[in-house]
Amino acid sequence: MGKRLLWQFLIPALFCCLLIVSTVSAGDHLQWGQKGSRNMASAETGLPDSFDPATGRNIKWVVPLGTESYATPVVARGKVLIGTNNERPRDPRHKGDRGVLLCLDEKDGSLCWQLVVPKRIPMLYRDWPKSGICSPATVEGEKVYIVTNRGEVVCLDLNGQANGNDGPYRDEGRLMSPQDDEPMNVAKTDADVIWLFDVAAKTGVHQHDAAHCSILLHGDFLYINTSNGLNDKHETIPAPDAPSLIVLDKATGRLVAQDDEKIGPKIFHSTWSSPAMGNVDGRTLVFFCGGDGVCYAFDTVKGTPAAEAVRKLNRVWRFDCDPAAPKENVHKYIRNRKESPSNVKSTPVFHEGRLYVTYGGDIWWGKNQAWLKCFNASGSGDITHSGQIWTYPLEQHCCSTPAVHDGLVFVADCSGLVHCVDAETGKPYWTHKTKGDIWASTLVADGKVYIGTRRRYFYVLAASRDKKLISSTKLDSSMCGTPVAANGVLYITTLKKLYAVKTSTK
Repeated sequence: MGKRLLWQFLIPALFCCLLIVSTVSAGDHLQWGQKGSRNMASAETGLPDSFDPATGRNIKWVVPLGTESYATPVVARGKVLIGTNNERPRDPRHKGDRGVLLCLDEKDGSLCWQLVVPKRIPMLYRDWPKSGICSPATVEGEKVYIVTNRGEVVCLDLNGQANGNDGPYRDEGRLMSPQDDEPMNVAKTDADVIWLFDVAAKTGVHQHDAAHCSILLHGDFLYINTSNGLNDKHETIPAPDAPSLIVLDKATGRLVAQDDEKIGPKIFHSTWSSPAMGNVDGRTLVFFCGGDGVCYAFDTVKGTPAAEAVRKLNRVWRFDCDPAAPKENVHKYIRNRKESPSNVKSTPVFHEGRLYVTYGGDIWWGKNQAWLKCFNASGSGDITHSGQIWTYPLEQHCCSTPAVHDGLVFVADCSGLVHCVDAETGKPYWTHKTKGDIWASTLVADGKVYIGTRRRYFYVLAASRDKKLISSTKLDSSMCGTPVAANGVLYITTLKKLYAVKTSTK
């Protein structure tokens, strides 16, 4: 009788333990992709195979955003940060076209605070109308680092104004107001800016279309691509001598270093690829793809930030993703769909000593071809030929960052194809044709591949060598941001809404 009673307690206890093990949470998602490597492969488990907004099945909450939301969410310390526009104002004081960063409560999606930034004037081709804040945030502790729609790098207090207006920056009222208006009063739901660095004013950069950067944080420093690009007529680079990659002191926002690669004249459209990082032969390197289609490796900045002249980043190697493409007078190939330079709109991914990069003709102005390339991250000098391992052709253009997991690479292209290839050899295993073109990147988590399209369809596929479509769901609007997983929840951003999706439990 005693043994029977013992089993009556042990069996439910064992069942509870199995449930806990099967729904392991990897924690917060503090920046775009895995720290440094930028690989969008998550250790989260227990994520849903499918969901239904109409019935609420596996839906934790849904929050309206603006009308155009291109950013990817970040989850930190009970808060969710997502960029959007101001077409659905959270505060009636903020009227008209603005860039907005929303800080939401992770539990229910309610508003904690928001950063509201007026458009850069003139805004067309510098700060595209209604595009909002496109950059994802990077969070460390209580600090949020992000690039605004105006190309300003700002450090924010994750708690907003709830714990007072921290300095040294105290001009939030001026920042929120258009240049000809009086400064606004700072409200409790406004952001608390710690410091601000205006990239254009301090470095001479001419941002094009929109500022986009996922800030890379390493030690005391922030690594930032500048969005330097074409003029309004798409004829030339107005700031050919401006840097493409800069480094700021994370405590003060002071400019510490910048590249000296003379990339400017060879930028075909703009500089939208965010930097990555990895350890190669005991040496930490920063990997950066310029607007010239070349991937560069730089030594990290070392030492304690001090008031000194701006340093030049030390280049370790360069890898030309498309060495056969035109290299001189590149802008005469604008609108040429057959022959043009290549550029990189995605982020390089570092995995087990290799880099995985998508590149090809510009989606708006260049040739139709695109590729996924794998090369060795070691070496020095020009490693274009010595470093190459394999090249895999994509269908047509590519804005997506690859995800590497369990010996496989998953990547989407603008034709709407999702590809699965062997990470070691580049051998293709399968492709899946979706409904609509794809600008977002794949998330690999819990044995599944998650991806959304610009035709409103969200797909879940098996993350395996054998193709298996698990589910597809039609949502309210297009998807350009990449899904993320944090604390057992899948976050999906459409142009108009943010979905928090969680497997239901009884």
